[in-house]
Amino acid sequence: MLEMRPNCECCDKDLPPGSADAFICTFECTFCRDCVDNKLKGTCPNCGGAFSARPRRPEALLERFPASARRVFNPGGCARL
Repeated sequence: MLEMRPNCECCDKDLPPGSADAFICTFECTFCRDCVDNKLKGTCPNCGGAFSARPRRPEALLERFPASARRVFNPGGCARL
């Protein structure tokens, strides 16, 4: 099951479970649309992989399967590999 991290690792923008602006790589590194498009140019700075839009978890399932509350923030994380 996806961890669904609550923020962008690069700029710390909030990314709630229903956000259409959340993108992940295969390791679930999580970034916002702005950072993916403008700072990272579509490449994960952690693993070098590509991004996909993070699926949205239906509201009805969030109580039973909550999104993560663990924030991952790397102030220098916007630098590409």
